[in-house]
Amino acid sequence: MQVSPHFTLAELTRSQTALRRGIANQPDPAHLLALHGLAIHILEPMRAVFGPFSPSSCYRSAALNRAIGGAPRSQHMLGQAADIKLPTISNMQLAAWAHTHLPFDQMIVEFHDPADPHHGWLHISYREASRRGAVLTAQRCNGRMVYQPLKL
Repeated sequence: MQVSPHFTLAELTRSQTALRRGIANQPDPAHLLALHGLAIHILEPMRAVFGPFSPSSCYRSAALNRAIGGAPRSQHMLGQAADIKLPTISNMQLAAWAHTHLPFDQMIVEFHDPADPHHGWLHISYREASRRGAVLTAQRCNGRMVYQPLKL
């Protein structure tokens, strides 16, 4: 099933952890609608500029999110978020581009390492209403995720 012109439902729900552990990772109609908005407003514009890519994570069922240690209120569980890493551009450059070109809700440059611009990934979310425009970084510190504002 196509969610948008270049992204399939299988691609946006793919998870090796779900396969290995036998976890169902099927979105309901509300999640499908959110995935469509994410694909149309975030993923398709990125693809048009940077070429074909596949997000490393989009929709996650609650069981899958728990299994991977995701945030308890992760927008992935709503079908509103994607984790993206592109080989042709650093995560900070992608975030800067997205900041000026996309109607995102939240962006988090996760596990950024200035010594390796391709380390980590960009978490980006989209929702129809009340977009926060939040831009953050996330690092693990003493076993906890620490979020800090990021100026682009």
